[in-house]
Amino acid sequence: MKSEHMILGIALTNNFGAHPAAWRMPHVDPGSYTNIDVTVEYARMAERGGLQFVFIADRLFLHGDLAASHPLFNMDPIVTLAAVAQATERIGLVATASTSFTEPYLLARQLKALDVISHGRVGWNAVPSFEPDAFANFGKEVPPRENKYERLHEAMLIVQALWGSWGYEAGQPDQQGMFADPAHVKPVNLHGTHVGARGPLPVPPSEQGQPVIVMPASSGYGLQAAGMYANVVIGMPSSIEEGRTLRDTVRQAAAQAGRDPEEIKFLAFAGFTIGDTEHDALDSRRALDAWTDIRGPLSRLSAYLGLQQQFTRPDEPLTPAQLASVRAHPHDVRSARAVALAKAGWSPRDILAHAVFDPYPSVVGTAEQVADHLQEWFEAGAADGFMLNFDDFSTGIGGFVDHVVPVLRERGIFPDRYEGSTLRDHFGLPPQYGITTRIARTAG
Repeated sequence: MKSEHMILGIALTNNFGAHPAAWRMPHVDPGSYTNIDVTVEYARMAERGGLQFVFIADRLFLHGDLAASHPLFNMDPIVTLAAVAQATERIGLVATASTSFTEPYLLARQLKALDVISHGRVGWNAVPSFEPDAFANFGKEVPPRENKYERLHEAMLIVQALWGSWGYEAGQPDQQGMFADPAHVKPVNLHGTHVGARGPLPVPPSEQGQPVIVMPASSGYGLQAAGMYANVVIGMPSSIEEGRTLRDTVRQAAAQAGRDPEEIKFLAFAGFTIGDTEHDALDSRRALDAWTDIRGPLSRLSAYLGLQQQFTRPDEPLTPAQLASVRAHPHDVRSARAVALAKAGWSPRDILAHAVFDPYPSVVGTAEQVADHLQEWFEAGAADGFMLNFDDFSTGIGGFVDHVVPVLRERGIFPDRYEGSTLRDHFGLPPQYGITTRIARTAG
């Protein structure tokens, strides 16, 4: 079963946008990368539209070609969201933190402290790192995949135990009695092969108890971990059919772990450039693409259309002879979309401006077209909600809030107001605090 209302969050990541040329736009301050006021402004925009959360991904190394673009990731997600927490009231705050390097005690303390500071609005995107550059920054070699997930399982168990180590039964401070009943603030004394902690944590429960656990869609070890621990799973399906399959797979993993599949939400990535007309949106995308080398994408597009020739007139529609030769790859949704756009009379440069090579489904068009995409996927059961990406944050977030959200509300698929005060409320998740009986039994 799905809620009648979709979940929407924004992938902030940096202060510019998903397109590598966003920082070059004349309306953008190129110094925004280090300006927390800009991050706060975007989070407040999202909150004004009732979006359920903002999300900051992370890489534990400098990622990006600085000669051509800004760093692709935020300076530090937890520090950034601590500032955003003080400037917002209702919107959820999801931070990425790796289980591969940080000790569980520090992870548990930072995330739960942020959850208390924000009055129960925090989520933890729990991931094991995989990049050699990240491990090099900690003086380590990349371990075998199974070892990374062994550590993740140990970290998840210990972090959640620490989150629950200051029990509700400890009570509230009583100036005539105890600050907290020490009988209910207990050590956890958990030690595994990779990590361990004694505890307890010096942080009482937040309004939602503990942070919501978010994990990426994966397979094998990653899918098993998501089924065991995740409240929310985020994936990158390329089609409605793939989205349905991923959502069903995640729910089956939860059931296999002894959980109610309704306790886990699946979100799909989606990207947008919004304009008053489709041509306005394409102009915005073309302005960004103008700062990138288009030769490689044009060559790739030719292959996606099944052509054996380079485009000599990229700003003109394909010739009748070329159109007679185009063929979509039978197993690639992006190829089929490129062929459809070519047959509709768009030029190669315009086809690229439709974002056919984005890593997730993207809409370059009007607010109604954006709403249509979200509604189609949501009502088809391909996702419980979406992780929204915008080419240019400075125009995209406000455009979505002011023009797309009202359409979704008119259609009855997005709430008119926040339906609670915590992130757990926003996702429609049941209460959770500390290690559940199911996890404790599994840990043995």
